[in-house]
Amino acid sequence: MGKRDDKIAQYIENAKKLGLGLSEDLITKVTVGLGPSIYKKDSETVSCSQASELETVKKNYLLKN
Repeated sequence: MGKRDDKIAQYIENAKKLGLGLSEDLITKVTVGLGPSIYKKDSETVSCSQASELETVKKNYLLKN
């Protein structure tokens, strides 16, 4: 297995543990689409310890697209 396959397996396992009901195909496609960002600790996840951080993601990503 390559690094990307390891990440995909990790994400699938986490989704199952959380009971998200996501298909493995969707997780794979999103992971491939994210490209190299999945290998950087800082860009792999969204920080959400402060409400302002979530608001920034909402404004700059969700509403912008």
